[in-house]
Amino acid sequence: MDKIELNRLLRKAGFSKKEFASKFELSSSAVNNWGGSANIPLWVESWLTLYIENKECKKLKQILKDSGVCNG
Repeated sequence: MDKIELNRLLRKAGFSKKEFASKFELSSSAVNNWGGSANIPLWVESWLTLYIENKECKKLKQILKDSGVCNG
C-alpha cells in the first residue's frame, strides 16, 4: 500500500490521519510520515478494509431492518 491508497482508505473509512492515530494511540506525526519517510505497517490496509466493509454491512442491515425484511 502506498500513501495515496492510505489516504483513499482513510477517507472512505471516515478518518482523518489525526483521528486514526488517536484511535490506535499513535503519534500524528508517525501516521503523517507513513508512505513518505516511514513504511506503512502491514496491518493498516487490512484493518481499514475490514472497518469499511463492516460499516457497509451495518448500513445494509439497517436498510433491511427498516424495510421489514429482517428483524435482527
